Amino acid sequence: MARGKSDRATIADVAALAGVSVSAVSKIVNGKGSFPPATQERVLRAVDRLNWAPSAAAASLRGAKTRAIGMISKRSPDVLNADPHFTLLIAGIESELAPRDYGLLMHIVGEQPSAEKRAYRRLSDDRRVDGVILTESRIGDSRFALLRELGLPAVLVGTPWTDDAISTVRAEHQDRGMIDAADHLVGLGHRRIAYISGPEDRVHTGYRRQVFVSALARHGLSPSHLLASDFAGRPTGAPVEQILRSEPAPTAIVFANDMMALAGMSAAQRLGFDVPGDVSVIGHDDLPVGTLLHPRLTTIRQDLTGLGRAAALDLLVRLGEDGSDDAPVIAPPELVVRESTAPPGA
Repeated sequence: MARGKSDRATIADVAALAGVSVSAVSKIVNGKGSFPPATQERVLRAVDRLNWAPSAAAASLRGAKTRAIGMISKRSPDVLNADPHFTLLIAGIESELAPRDYGLLMHIVGEQPSAEKRAYRRLSDDRRVDGVILTESRIGDSRFALLRELGLPAVLVGTPWTDDAISTVRAEHQDRGMIDAADHLVGLGHRRIAYISGPEDRVHTGYRRQVFVSALARHGLSPSHLLASDFAGRPTGAPVEQILRSEPAPTAIVFANDMMALAGMSAAQRLGFDVPGDVSVIGHDDLPVGTLLHPRLTTIRQDLTGLGRAAALDLLVRLGEDGSDDAPVIAPPELVVRESTAPPGA
């Protein structure tokens, strides 16, 4: 029976049938590497049985070889403009795509619910990309099922909404940064610690918040305040002013990203609070802007460039491209202590 578009064989299917890694399949079908004859034969039999061809070759047979990777952002343009997070991620992706003559096709679709699905369907129907890189899994994420239906290979940066079979790249020990942030503040003597997260629909929002709450619980503490805001930073001033006017006010605030933290510092200073004398501040991502202001921002460094490199390489291998002998190592999250944290009342 002929395969339909939704159940087209992938390189992962070939690897599973042959009992080898995806990288081994890629190298064998491209005539690279050194493998025992029996292994090569198993792989080639699996290729024949599944009628599989590398995506680039299949595109060539269709007369539409794209050598392009898609990436769709559901964030609004003003959020992307305010948050350099994606710039670093894209830099890592491009560092793997460009040497292999692949391009990155990015669409910004905003928050309209149906726009994202329409964009993926256009990419597939117009045969504009060979595969896609996903970011920011959301609660109830429907993209995984859609991409399987469309037959588009995909790799997700981060933690998926469910235990889906989609390929993912993420750092090991993801909880390390949040745990170290909690330990650092408690070690300085803080007992009233607030946490301001990003939008509630993101999977990583709930994950990081839970890690932080659990880390404080090990010290016999709970957050003095738990609020959500927008990643862009600008709307963060209102919740910061709200909690700093409360009695008793927190002596430290941890934010979901650096732009939120910098907006929070500004709001605190407008109210007459000294940072870090009256309130300590910790961000997340270690964006360069955090070192340009006073006080310099204590933050959790995330290897965004490494995540981008790993995602691009994973997808390229799944498309039948030769893997790299120097696979990127994603550094785990790391607390970088600067001048925005100090003992309470310092």
